[in-house]
Amino acid sequence: MTFIDLFAGLGGFHIALSKLGHDCVFASEKKENLAKLYEKNFNMSVNRDITKIDISEIPSFDILCAGFPCQPFSKAGEQLGLDDKKNGNLFDKLVEILDFHKPKYFILENVRNLKTHDNLNTWSYIKDKLEKTLKYKIDDKILSPHNYGIPQHRERIFIIGSSQGLEYFNWPKSVKSNKTIFDFLDENPTGATKLEKEKIYVINLWQEFINKIPKGEKLPGFPIWSMEFGATYPFENEIPFRTSSVALGKCKGAFGVPLIGMTRKEKFAHLPKYSRTNQIDKTTGKPIQFPNWKKNYIRNNRAFYEKYKKELEPIVKKIKEIGISSWQKFEWNVQGGERDLSKYIIQFRGSGIRVKKIDFFPSLVTVSTQIPIIGWENRYISPKEGARIQSLNGISLPQNLGSCFGALGNAVNAQLVKLIAKELLVK
Repeated sequence: MTFIDLFAGLGGFHIALSKLGHDCVFASEKKENLAKLYEKNFNMSVNRDITKIDISEIPSFDILCAGFPCQPFSKAGEQLGLDDKKNGNLFDKLVEILDFHKPKYFILENVRNLKTHDNLNTWSYIKDKLEKTLKYKIDDKILSPHNYGIPQHRERIFIIGSSQGLEYFNWPKSVKSNKTIFDFLDENPTGATKLEKEKIYVINLWQEFINKIPKGEKLPGFPIWSMEFGATYPFENEIPFRTSSVALGKCKGAFGVPLIGMTRKEKFAHLPKYSRTNQIDKTTGKPIQFPNWKKNYIRNNRAFYEKYKKELEPIVKKIKEIGISSWQKFEWNVQGGERDLSKYIIQFRGSGIRVKKIDFFPSLVTVSTQIPIIGWENRYISPKEGARIQSLNGISLPQNLGSCFGALGNAVNAQLVKLIAKELLVK
């Protein structure tokens, strides 16, 4: 059968369906560098703007494939959804193409948050368009490569549709696999990007922090927010923004800095960034308290520090001097594991420095600063390793490291698509 590949990126859909014997007759990709790579990898021309093409100019096809832009629905973005001026209306373009060409099948992919976005209103809109307007039978499921022999946690929603019904269709069953991350890694690969000195320094600081906790004591399962160590600003029943300047002056800010004698502006500058907001209910106009999860994190961190203050105070002074607030947060996701950061995969994320077990890779994301780090080799995973994790082996990749992992983070996992398509596409 024939297929089209929209928002094509690195070509995960193309690889998957080609392996099943299907032919790509049209591809569209807005980013110039990715469009050029697609042409090189698959020896075909690429449309650069699907919003401007005359739909009748798209060749007839049997299958529409699209990983339509996820930024409007991702928790990492503003979550404007279908109201996103840049990308929100691209789903409607898919609807127009489906309505005009009436292919037998489609396979769509997006972030898992798509289904719950905007209190299910976004999903209701998408579902109505596909089922009621276009008359397709559809199904959806959240899948992750780690359930199909690929050691990467990456949950994504897949939406499939057929004009002929789906009574025959079964989602691919999860499989047990003996493969580990070491089947996807090279040993000290030539050209791999080494970890920067400042990041090595920060990792060593957190190693020193861990070493200060008595061996018989359990490390925290909650995220460590070191700026709460010594802080006493209010958070339980009111937010700092709603606290009088006099009352704040009697408190201590981040890392226990006394706020007395400061102007109100200076006081807020010495509070953690996440505590400075003026949260107002848009409906009632009344101030909102911190959510319970944030209260719990603050409460647990303060109690933890009080318990181990004597042991931790010297190292916390060093952590305070780190200039990047996200590096002052730490997530130990290795409960019961050896207390040696060099044994694990590490990510410098916006939420903190995250330490993960080596049974699965963390999800590749579009942010170049969050490339997974191989702790035992003090390096980032290489582009080739990232491509293997996404089942994109052997294709040419962007030369720039940030662009490369941005594309890999946006890519659809080709093996997952292949497994789905194998069950869906019957002549």
